[in-house]
Amino acid sequence: MEFYKTLELILEAKDKEKKLQLFDVFYKEYLQNGVVFEPSYEAKHFEEPSYSEICTIVPPQEVPKRSNLTKKEGQINLLHAVVHIEYSAIDLALDAAYRFHHLPKAYYDDWLRVADDEVRHFRMLEALLKDLGASYGDVAVHNALFEASQKTQTLVERMAVVPRYLEANGLDATPMILQKLRRLPYDTMIQNIIDNLEVILEEEIDHVKKGDRWFAYAVQHAGVEKSIYFEIIQKYYPRGFLRPNDLNIEARKEAGFSCSELKVMAKKEVC
Repeated sequence: MEFYKTLELILEAKDKEKKLQLFDVFYKEYLQNGVVFEPSYEAKHFEEPSYSEICTIVPPQEVPKRSNLTKKEGQINLLHAVVHIEYSAIDLALDAAYRFHHLPKAYYDDWLRVADDEVRHFRMLEALLKDLGASYGDVAVHNALFEASQKTQTLVERMAVVPRYLEANGLDATPMILQKLRRLPYDTMIQNIIDNLEVILEEEIDHVKKGDRWFAYAVQHAGVEKSIYFEIIQKYYPRGFLRPNDLNIEARKEAGFSCSELKVMAKKEVC
């Protein structure tokens, strides 16, 4: 089995079940050393996200609001938003392995492990969505994560933007969602959502930590300082860290952020 060619097939798969099944087979072969790295494979520039035939894509401001979580519609909108993040995250992890060549095997080990986690997260949450009588694709989505992958075509920028900015923002947002859910009257579905989000939050810390590791590797090999992180974020996200008081300081520290970086984000001493 060829490494890059197979990843390309998975990344381009439009049918979600086929995509996940292809990945399962590929990852099993990878773990058993059954894949071959093609020495000069040229990565494609993808024109559209793999979910383009599953979901209706709209601007972020037009995605349905996740309000009134005691109602079925609100629960579906919340779950669908997170399911979409996880599905997008599968492609982001796979693209990190597909697009950047001639790196240590540990790099590919890490991002395929992340992809495997994201596949599991997607399946967990879509099962809850199906319990509510819905499925992935029933609610309009935005393609901001796909656009981030399109913009970041160097390893330094990809590791800065995807794990150390976008995914790290999830470390801040998920506890706030959990806090909101825990204040609601007890409901089996609400509790199931809480249980799943707690698992995902813990595992996302490790994903950001992997991103921190390979960001450090990338900046070292590029001959630049780690402080370039803030220049990259300013370049792509000029509004930067909009809610400094909501930073999950402990999770970010565990994921590799330094106290000096957190001071810049929080605009005050935090550790």
